Amino acid sequence: MTALGNGRTATLSEPADDRPPTREQAETPDGASTAAPLPADDIEELAEAESGVRPPSSPFGFIAFLVRRHYKRHVAALIAVATFATILEALGPAALGRLVNAVTTAVGRGGAAASYGDVAFWFAMLGLLWFTPSLLFRLHDAIDRTMSPRLRGLAQKYLFAWLMGHSSRYFQENFAGKLGQKIKQAGQATNGLLYLVTLDITRIVVLIATGTILLAAQSPFYAAVLVGWTTVYLYVVQRLARRCVRLSKAFSEEVSTSTGRLIDAITNVDLVRAFAKSAFERKYLSRFLADEMNASKRLRLFLMWMKVFMATAMLGLQLALIWMAVTDTISGAITLGAFTMIFFLGNMIARSVQDLSFRMLDFFEQLGTLDEALALVTQPHEIQDAAGAVPIVVTRGEIAFRGVTFAHGDGHPVFQGLNLVIRPGEKVGLVGKSGSGKSTLIKLLRRQFEPQNGTIEIDGQDISRVTWDSLNLAISEVQQMPGVFHRPIRENIRYANQGASQQLVETSARQAFAHEFITQRQEGYDTIVGEQGLKLSGGERQRVAIARALVKDARILVMDEATSSLDSESEYLIQMAMLQLMQNRTVIAIAHRLSTIAGMDRIILLENGRIVEDGSHAELLLKGGAYAALWNRQVGGFIEA
Repeated sequence: MTALGNGRTATLSEPADDRPPTREQAETPDGASTAAPLPADDIEELAEAESGVRPPSSPFGFIAFLVRRHYKRHVAALIAVATFATILEALGPAALGRLVNAVTTAVGRGGAAASYGDVAFWFAMLGLLWFTPSLLFRLHDAIDRTMSPRLRGLAQKYLFAWLMGHSSRYFQENFAGKLGQKIKQAGQATNGLLYLVTLDITRIVVLIATGTILLAAQSPFYAAVLVGWTTVYLYVVQRLARRCVRLSKAFSEEVSTSTGRLIDAITNVDLVRAFAKSAFERKYLSRFLADEMNASKRLRLFLMWMKVFMATAMLGLQLALIWMAVTDTISGAITLGAFTMIFFLGNMIARSVQDLSFRMLDFFEQLGTLDEALALVTQPHEIQDAAGAVPIVVTRGEIAFRGVTFAHGDGHPVFQGLNLVIRPGEKVGLVGKSGSGKSTLIKLLRRQFEPQNGTIEIDGQDISRVTWDSLNLAISEVQQMPGVFHRPIRENIRYANQGASQQLVETSARQAFAHEFITQRQEGYDTIVGEQGLKLSGGERQRVAIARALVKDARILVMDEATSSLDSESEYLIQMAMLQLMQNRTVIAIAHRLSTIAGMDRIILLENGRIVEDGSHAELLLKGGAYAALWNRQVGGFIEA
């Protein structure tokens, strides 16, 4: 989007080039890509997921949502291929039975040459019915290969797009690693469930239906036995599978718990040694390992009995069908070929149903995984754009809090009827004890929290009536703990404007006194900073964040302890750069180190969400109140000599 600069007026619209770099561009010098580009249809499908549409919260609703939008023809083709292949596969035993009858007839004719025609025909049919399903199932795999990777990517993209619209409170209550893991698991589970439906479940339904028709042609009683057995068997197995999944989850939780305790002890190994607590830690960990062992025993015992039931039921069906067929063959009710068909068809159905019952464990596990992920990610957004919201237009940068009342979700009150006006271009410092409401005020301004009462305005525009993205683009922020991506320094600095030139990036870095430490590294601006910027010191991360704010060039600037991690000399240099940055901008600066805001136009002292003092540094010192006491304490030292 076009940023708002020094005294300039701009409407916030999409930039000419705000596309994220590819992985190769992000990890190679000067953005040079060495990989072939994605196919156009892949890019279009993935781009469609960026709309922020709320995905359905039920597993099958979510799968249907993806299929309707992207893969109706693919899924229809998968089901059709699986259906046709299974019908041909089920006809194999029937063709084998006809071949047996043809051979029997030929033997009865003394091997006459004329009798070989039927034998050859049914032999050819048997080969065709065995070979064709194999080809069709490979076709099924080929269709799935073109669909599944994209489908998995789309599932993750839709969930990620919705996830990024959640409020700060949501991310405070959920670990980032957990959210990322759930989205990845949801993509995999979506693929797994759809594959089960389009192949395994389709195959068993068609096989039982075809088998029932073939058996009914011999005797309705055979078909009744098959349908009755299948109904009872699948009902019992799905109940057992649900129980097995619960035991599996319990075992997984015990493994996670014991692993967490193990890692906790390893991480604090120096502490363990310092207190000579190795024996204690072994005993402490043993309790959790015992719980894991017991959970594993319960799961294994249940699986053993489940397999006993499944094997017994399968053998029971096979023996029942074979005994009935033997009896009818001896009595002359059916031919030897019919007996052969019943034998092989019964064996095929029994084993297919057994395979499906094993797959049910995976089915319910995947279903539970997707259900948990959707329940977590697809929660309604706490903060949403109002109907008819328009992009904010910032020309002056005046900020007004009018009768703002806010309390956290736990009921803890912060502000009660707060009134505060910050004039255009005014530089305001916020001070006060931890918990006085300084950071909350900033979060309210950026609409990361919603007040219960009152309004917040920028240039007379109620921020609850403008689009959230445009509001955030109108404000530059340098945080106390600045975030950086595991990407090159260049990409971190120009994150607000992907089209920023290298000259602008370097100029901003120089103004933030970051250019020197960047160029001292072997890869310079192409240095990958590591996860959470671990390759940078705290002060270096803040200077990168300041350079990023300079590139953004917004009309309103927020600094939350922006120099807290810098040494005294660097702090002085940064303050000089900040003086230039703050020209013609409205500035709100939070500081515990009062020397960093002494030159502000106004200093506001907050206490329990109330403004207790408001004035310039000199005015507040003359007043001799709470601010003066804080200043004297910091200047004179916290501990008397």
